[in-house]
This record gives sequence, structure tokens and C-alpha cells, in this order.
Amino acid sequence: QVQLVESGGGLVQAGESLRLSCAASGRTFSPYVVGWFRQAPGKEREFVTTISRSGTNIYYADSVKGRFTVSRDNAKNAVYLQMNSLKPEDTAVYHCAAKATSYNNYYYLAESAYNYWGQGTQVTVSS
Repeated sequence: QVQLVESGGGLVQAGESLRLSCAASGRTFSPYVVGWFRQAPGKEREFVTTISRSGTNIYYADSVKGRFTVSRDNAKNAVYLQMNSLKPEDTAVYHCAAKATSYNNYYYLAESAYNYWGQGTQVTVSS
């Protein structure tokens, strides 16, 4: 079993940047696909991005494409989400999630595919 902890959230102004981290403990992170999801107040949780266990395959939601970048450092058991040009509509609790897979290049878009979830970190973007 892997435990996930997000960090790096905060309050920023529109146009600024934040870098979120997802740290894994309990076992090595390398066998896991990792996804980022977010939930804004009063809304359902939505997909943001996902990265394959090898880091070579990545997929972004249209709403963040060109502004957010996901990366991973398996040696450090961590996945990062660099968020640039933040907008007020990016305000949400951001969660990372993980699913073990045997395939280096798979990723998953569906929330239901993921077995492990972090508690989330709040990102607030003021206008």
C-alpha cells in the first residue's frame, strides 16, 4: 500500500505560479501511474492530468493544457505539478492519486481507476 501526501498549495494572484508536490511513502512510487484531480467548492471532482509510470506518456485536461506541467522523479518517490498562469477558475482542492500497473506507458483518466488518494492541498487564485 502506498500513502500519498500533497503539498505546495496556497493563495496566489491570477497570473502567478505554484508547484504542487505529491510524495509517496510506504513503497516505491515507480510502479504507479499518478493522476491529479481537483475539486472546486460546489462542484464534482475533475481530472487535471496523468503521467505514466515511466513519465513518457502524459495527458492534460483541455482547461490546463499549455499552463500546467506534470513530471515525476521516481528516485525521490515524487510527482510534481507546475501550474503557471493561474486563473481564479483554478481554485480548488488538488488531489494526487495512484494506481499500480505493469505497463510503462499506460495512464488513466478516470477517477475510478485509481486506488490510492491523498488528502489534497488547497489552491486559491484571487483575481
